[in-house]
Amino acid sequence: MSWTERLDELGIDLPAVVPPVAAYVPAVRSGSYVYTSGQVPIADGKLVATGKVGGAVSADEAKGHARVCALNALAAVHNLVGIDAVQRVVKVVGFVASAEGFTGQPGVVNGASELFGEIFGDAGAHARSAVGVAELPLGAPVEVELIVEVA
Repeated sequence: MSWTERLDELGIDLPAVVPPVAAYVPAVRSGSYVYTSGQVPIADGKLVATGKVGGAVSADEAKGHARVCALNALAAVHNLVGIDAVQRVVKVVGFVASAEGFTGQPGVVNGASELFGEIFGDAGAHARSAVGVAELPLGAPVEVELIVEVA
């Protein structure tokens, strides 16, 4: 089964690529790898939430926002090389704008990691970092970047 067929089976539509908000491109291929720029939770052209996790944004809400970020990262990959070129997810880096004392970053970034597992199965198992930060671009609560190996 192709990844396109798997997305159809799961009822997942990749969004349009989020246009850059500064001087960068959404994704770059180097050799057998595609590296995405950090993706914030933008859907239908709008940032879906602002605020710090553990404050204005709950950990559960942020986990859902991380999933949106992951979909945006996959859209950038798809736009560059096509989703069916993906051989495996190599690394996920998640940044969580964290209120003072919030330490649940790994659970938030699971929103992205679990999506990659749903879509890619064993090929979605990846190395990962989940980092708490003071602020993110546009006031986003979560940002996700992705490295995939491609054919």
